[in-house]
Amino acid sequence: MTRSAGSGFTLVEVMVALAVVAIALPALLMSLYQQVDSTAYLRDKSQAQLVAANKLTELRLLSRARQSVLKGRASGVASMGEREWYWWLESQPTEVAQFYRLEIRVAAGEDQREQPLHTLVAFISADLRSEGEGGDAGN
Repeated sequence: MTRSAGSGFTLVEVMVALAVVAIALPALLMSLYQQVDSTAYLRDKSQAQLVAANKLTELRLLSRARQSVLKGRASGVASMGEREWYWWLESQPTEVAQFYRLEIRVAAGEDQREQPLHTLVAFISADLRSEGEGGDAGN
């Protein structure tokens, strides 16, 4: 069956087209919402990683200046990206003499200590002598 130039869509064709749009539009909106939500999560996770890296760098600088490694636990709040980030630090001795295991957890909320956005584990030496102090550093 062919259509003449003046004929339009039938009511059934219009209804089928509307049904297809009605099914596809919510799925598209849900997909868009999930993508936006995932982007926000990745942004937060990246910033939490930077907060942990900054805290580790700060700890290394303070350890060198004080000539001692932080032992035990510490916690605090850091600002980054116009937000407050909560961090928790735990320092434990290892089986290797003069080495400590550091664990830095970072979360967006104070109540999220057990489920942080990022956990950084690092090791630091407690032997903070600079070159030229004692031993055979001159060789």
